[in-house]
Amino acid sequence: MKTLLAYFFLFQIFVSSVGAQNADSLYQLADRYNERFTSKFYYNATNVQAVNDSHCFVYMTQTPKGREFYLIDPEQKTQKNAFDQERLAASLSKVLDKKTDAYNLPFRQIRLSDRRDSIFFRVETTDYYALLTDYEVSKNPVQSFREEPYWGNVFKEDSRERVPSPDGKKEAYISEGNLWVEDKETGNIRKLSNDGSPYEYYSSNIYWSPDSRKIVCCKYRPGGDRKLLLISSSPKDQLQPKTETYDYLKPGDALPVRRPVAFLIDEEKVIHFDVPDVDSQYDLTNIKWNKKSDFFTFDFNKRGHQQFIVYAGDILSGTLHPVVKEESPTFIHYYNLYQYWFKESDELLWISERDGWRHIYLYDVPSGKVKEQLTKGDWVVKTIVNVDEKKRRILFKACGMDKNEDPYLEKYYTLDIRSGKITPLTPENAHHNVTFSQDHRYMFDVYSRVDLPPALVIRSVEDGGKIVYKPAMQPDISGVTASGWRMPEVFSAKGRDGETDIWGMIIRPSNFDPAKKYPVIEYIYAGPHDSHVPKSFAVEYRPSALAELGFITVMIDGMGTANRSKAFHDVCWKNLKDAGFPDRIAWIKAAAEKYPEMDIERMGIYGVSAGGQNTMWGLLSYPDFYKVGVASCGCYDNRMDKIWWNEQWLGYPIGKEYEENSNVENAHLLKGKLMLILGEMDNNVDPSSTLQLVDKLIKHDKEFEFVMLPGARHTLGEKYGERKRRDFFMKHLLNVKATEWNSKNSK
Repeated sequence: MKTLLAYFFLFQIFVSSVGAQNADSLYQLADRYNERFTSKFYYNATNVQAVNDSHCFVYMTQTPKGREFYLIDPEQKTQKNAFDQERLAASLSKVLDKKTDAYNLPFRQIRLSDRRDSIFFRVETTDYYALLTDYEVSKNPVQSFREEPYWGNVFKEDSRERVPSPDGKKEAYISEGNLWVEDKETGNIRKLSNDGSPYEYYSSNIYWSPDSRKIVCCKYRPGGDRKLLLISSSPKDQLQPKTETYDYLKPGDALPVRRPVAFLIDEEKVIHFDVPDVDSQYDLTNIKWNKKSDFFTFDFNKRGHQQFIVYAGDILSGTLHPVVKEESPTFIHYYNLYQYWFKESDELLWISERDGWRHIYLYDVPSGKVKEQLTKGDWVVKTIVNVDEKKRRILFKACGMDKNEDPYLEKYYTLDIRSGKITPLTPENAHHNVTFSQDHRYMFDVYSRVDLPPALVIRSVEDGGKIVYKPAMQPDISGVTASGWRMPEVFSAKGRDGETDIWGMIIRPSNFDPAKKYPVIEYIYAGPHDSHVPKSFAVEYRPSALAELGFITVMIDGMGTANRSKAFHDVCWKNLKDAGFPDRIAWIKAAAEKYPEMDIERMGIYGVSAGGQNTMWGLLSYPDFYKVGVASCGCYDNRMDKIWWNEQWLGYPIGKEYEENSNVENAHLLKGKLMLILGEMDNNVDPSSTLQLVDKLIKHDKEFEFVMLPGARHTLGEKYGERKRRDFFMKHLLNVKATEWNSKNSK
């Protein structure tokens, strides 16, 4: 008996040792993914820029030397180095007072001057330029760098800035809540309004008419003043904690109200325009005058996002009438709307989903009548790139027009407004990443798919997309494949209804053995504002390194995401918890049936932000399918998150749907293995959203792991969180003990 026990303990020690060694070697494979594979992907074009006043393009690429910059001239049919990188590095070393590697320059994008005699670039937050005659580097006196403003800032429109009239003879400004105008020639000052106050004042966004005789200015009533307070426990510059405060309106909060008022200066006349449901506005924006100065237009987005109206305000009659009126029983995807006002005619291009698909409409202005629906069919117009009014030609990007292909692949077309003829410019079965010359005559096309390496071509728009130049230096993945890299697979299967095609991708480890069984992990992001599965070729996608640990990883776009039909998108309406899970699960089961190496009895899931919320719902709603999940910085209760994203999908006023879609309110349903990761200084999703979920899980006596990262913002987990996520999946899906990190990192 003692002998048997001894053998048993020796066996346990052996298994533990093998597991640790295996974990170490697998982690090395994952950590060295870039070195092993990505670094050997050569000659692809990135950061493509059109050179002004020419048909040339510059771009950056990775070569065996490092990062190089090239110039392509499609008319001369040449491809050459954009500048002498060694000379620039020598000059830059002096300016920066540190050695600069010519093939690892501290920037990844350049702008070439119109004459191609100098280049402009940015190092960290400073702009520089270099003359290509002597390569002397100087700071650019015109700094283009501007720190991106915080997305949630509330602008109270109470600036005292003066706004000059188009003829330069007058200035308008706000003082004590009222609108004033000063005549610059005479010095005469006139008060145009008298009903402003500190609590409801005239906006400092002042819009002069082209004839300089009229002004439109909104009377402005401020909205709510909710703040997000963050505590930095471990600031880098001092011992004691710091606090940060941000504007952070949440669903249901009071919003500003704007009421447009026109001032006819010479006539001393004021017109208050009566906007229907004005107090129910989400926003009133995009005020613009017509050329004749006899009417102005503005966008009215009604709160709840089921009505969006473009109004015209007629100065002569003092009345409003709608030019465009969009209404939906679900939602209008308002930040995906598009409008183009013709300069040479009273016409408007508008994109709408009113027929069930996203298409282009031509309107008569200001009557508001649809002259023609310019595109039709079961496909999606993504955006309009350019409008040539003289040729009556529209250049646009679309997806799904070619029925035997992945419907998310982006392609480019021209549309002749007169004849209705659509000409495809990019016919290849691929996703086309295009940069246009300044005059839109040429297009630098980098086309690829997840399972198709890129090709670089220059096309002529005028000649219907004809390839006019194909550079000899083309993307090369031979070194990548020689190192053992496996190309991901594009996969499609039927969704919940048994009819709709659902598209995604499968990533296998480089040492994949079809005779083995692999746990499956889904990287999920089901935010309804877009579709999210990559379509362009890359050597490394977000879950690629994770697969190296011995997993098959997948990404899927289910119903409820964008870029398909309106009905496909509407699944998310007041139903974020759906997250396309019935489609995802059907897709994964279909893939596992085709590929028995996919062991979906060991199924994991992870994501960040909305993907964190989706991950949690996977565990709560489908515990028999998703067994292990790691959720980062999730918006676990949409009442805790930013107003604009959440009211778009869950509606207004705040109803029972917010509670029904709350992970927090449903935390008692947890059965599987859960890890939560949170950035302490997350100013995108209120960190309290995660902490309230933690609180509720504790109250329900649930077992889970929680990792808070001091100082981190909105994050998937950074280096430490990535390690914790790997350890968690290795332990619960592979039954492999993680590395003893404290012993390993004790040196």
